[in-house]
Amino acid sequence: MQEQVFKNARIVLRDEVIDGAVVVRDGVIAEYGSGPTSVPGENLEGACLLPGLVELHTDHLEQHYHPRPGVTWPAISAVMAHDAQITASGITTVFDALRAGTFDPNDLSARYAVKLLQAIGSAQENGQLRASHFIHLRCEMPCPDTIDAAHMIAGAGDIHLFSLMDHTPGARQFVSLDKFKEYYFGKKLIAPDKMESYISERIGMQQKHAAKNKAAILDLARQLGVHLASHDDATVDHVAEAVADGVAIAEFPTTREAAEAAHKSGLAVLMGAPNVVRGGSHSGNISATDVAVNGHLDVLSSDYVPASLLAAVFTLPDRIEGFGLADAVRLVTANPAKAAALTDRGEIAEGKRADLVQVCVNTGHPVVRRVWRGGERVM
Repeated sequence: MQEQVFKNARIVLRDEVIDGAVVVRDGVIAEYGSGPTSVPGENLEGACLLPGLVELHTDHLEQHYHPRPGVTWPAISAVMAHDAQITASGITTVFDALRAGTFDPNDLSARYAVKLLQAIGSAQENGQLRASHFIHLRCEMPCPDTIDAAHMIAGAGDIHLFSLMDHTPGARQFVSLDKFKEYYFGKKLIAPDKMESYISERIGMQQKHAAKNKAAILDLARQLGVHLASHDDATVDHVAEAVADGVAIAEFPTTREAAEAAHKSGLAVLMGAPNVVRGGSHSGNISATDVAVNGHLDVLSSDYVPASLLAAVFTLPDRIEGFGLADAVRLVTANPAKAAALTDRGEIAEGKRADLVQVCVNTGHPVVRRVWRGGERVM
């Protein structure tokens, strides 16, 4: 039996923070308690000890696979680089987002998704990854190739979460066409003189493909027994539709009404940690902090900045009266683990997997010092 003791730690439990020690045996949390101990072990010198963070939605992998326009990096190397940054951010369980459905007929993202899915599986099997990786397939409802792409990707390996997306201008994330134009101009995705025809084309695609795509993806999810997430719900009707579809997670609701309806309907309301850190949505939608103040926030996701999870955790208690560190940590540990039906992790409790993160807070900025997954140090 292998035993590890972490003492003199500020331990973040599910509902409180205590000063004390945690005992790990054979990769599982055996016991914990407050106060000093004379048992030999790792002296954390007052640093915070958190459960490993659980990330349900990150687009970060694609940045490593396509580091520059026209550049494709070797898949295994891209996955390992992504994994290193994820782990350095305190994330021990990650759902890597891959795409099914493209607006551009020259976009080969479905083939790339297959390569990345296979690379993740191979690297995980060979012990090359620090974190536990799962696959989140983002299915774009208006695209003509969504059904074929989803079946091709699902045929290449296990999918653990489907999200139903619709980025049509004037709907959901981009209810404001001005914000849609600002986003696409800012990323240099389309020339200004092409914008109006592009918007018309996208709306036409939605009208032609969205309904049949959604029915097919829901059927595939049922066949595979995969959890579902809605995306960018903007209205109470959107939420009602998601509930009828059997959705478990409401990702990035864009309005207060949608966030409230989703939370009251029992969906896990997921918002972006970058939204918290920046103080608002880059798309002009509801602030994640406001969702938390209203009592409707269940999960935070790093989305496109892995380090934003911890930054948001240590920001929210300063912004919201009565919102403690344990409350904030639940948003990135126990709650996402529950939403994804991962019952073996997400909190420092007896019998849970010893996914742990040592965090020091210097001048208000959290710094990850060490990370353990299943009791094994991975950083």
